[in-house]
Amino acid sequence: MTLPEDFTRYATRLLGPAEADEFLHSLQTEAPVSLRWNPKADHLRPSGPTPVAWCDTGLYLDRRPAFTLDPLLHAGCYYVQEASSMYLEQALRRYAAGATVALDLCAAPGGKSTHARSLLPDDCLLVANEVVRPRSLVLAENLTKWGHPAVVVTNNDPADFAPLEDFFDLIVADVPCSGEGMFRKDPAAAAQWSPQAVENCRLRQRRILTDIWPSLRPGGLMVYSTCTYNTAENEENVLWASRELGADILPLDSPPAWGVTGSLLPGADVPVSRFLPHRTRGEGFFLAVLRKHGDAPRCQPARAASRKAKGRKGQTAAPSVPAKAVDAALEGWLASPADFRPAMPGTDICAFPARFAAELEALQAVLRVLGAGIPLATPRGNSLLPAHGLALSTALATDAFPRAETDLDTALAYLRHEAIALPAAPRGIVLLTYRDVPLGFAKNLGTRANNLYPAEWRIRTSHTEGANQAW
Repeated sequence: MTLPEDFTRYATRLLGPAEADEFLHSLQTEAPVSLRWNPKADHLRPSGPTPVAWCDTGLYLDRRPAFTLDPLLHAGCYYVQEASSMYLEQALRRYAAGATVALDLCAAPGGKSTHARSLLPDDCLLVANEVVRPRSLVLAENLTKWGHPAVVVTNNDPADFAPLEDFFDLIVADVPCSGEGMFRKDPAAAAQWSPQAVENCRLRQRRILTDIWPSLRPGGLMVYSTCTYNTAENEENVLWASRELGADILPLDSPPAWGVTGSLLPGADVPVSRFLPHRTRGEGFFLAVLRKHGDAPRCQPARAASRKAKGRKGQTAAPSVPAKAVDAALEGWLASPADFRPAMPGTDICAFPARFAAELEALQAVLRVLGAGIPLATPRGNSLLPAHGLALSTALATDAFPRAETDLDTALAYLRHEAIALPAAPRGIVLLTYRDVPLGFAKNLGTRANNLYPAEWRIRTSHTEGANQAW
């Protein structure tokens, strides 16, 4: 990979000639492979791979397997994620224990959202937002696979959150950046880099912070992060937020063995965390924890819901399905049906945690809501089919549907949305499993089964060499 000359010169000024040589050499080496395991499948977590020191569920692999051909990936048992960005765990463990409503502002494709959802208390609602529509659909898919019910997915610009003043206790802002930390994984990022791109990103990041800051309650926390090295998008923006927005920069210590670097901005001894690939086993990453000045409770959701200037962007009219059919699905398919209420943010009927009903109403009043809670059922005339997301949810009742265990070939055929046969299974709706982990639903007709896996999620490769060889 050829690095831009301006970037090489900047790295030398930033680190000094000797360390810059080590740093630039590291960018020509192979990037490490890592993933993060889902607590819902902890019984399947492999014991052989090397742990990621700063993430309890993070693992390094010795090589990159054919992830697409592993059914456990599609069942949401793990998420393939760069190791340095898992450092978010340290910030959330230290500062986010009391969060009631959290926002991942720039969330696609879902690495930090799925991680945060595993770390936040169960009585905390996570709102995961992405401004780019196609990326927001990928975000919704990954959170559905992760399986936690206390999630709302939105598709909005940060400015759209303005009516939700003082609404969030915690905001994670992994802002769009110049991507210097991705150079060795994505050579195109290096080819597109320029000093002007850095300046454009710096200004865009400040606009994002300015737009979303009013939605953070006084005393609330923001985790600001990038995957880039320069100080303009990192230390300088953090200092700008402290000066212009009113933020304290909070300490986040780590053991020396982790190789985490502090501030690289001359004369700015601020408590920030940097990952450099010649010092840590990971890619470039920057993180700072900001606390908004003041101390106030989060605003009441009813107050936010009353501000309806933008209309109900995410609300869809309920289908003509009898209420008793919806009630029966809630009662028969969920392990704790009393904890949920039906919601309709899209074409599916969802089961949403009842304790967050007011928060959902406030979000729907001003935002474009793509998903909320558990996809429960898909209307089919006057009846309901179980939604695919229900199969992957931790709220599914274990005895709601008969199960049919599949081998690897059958599981991959199912994930390709191909025809399958289930000769030993009863007729009707069947929950397919692989290694006793739910994959999704099929309707068994006896001689064949209707494949109910979402067509838009199907894997498109027929190559099977190396399948299921990750562990």
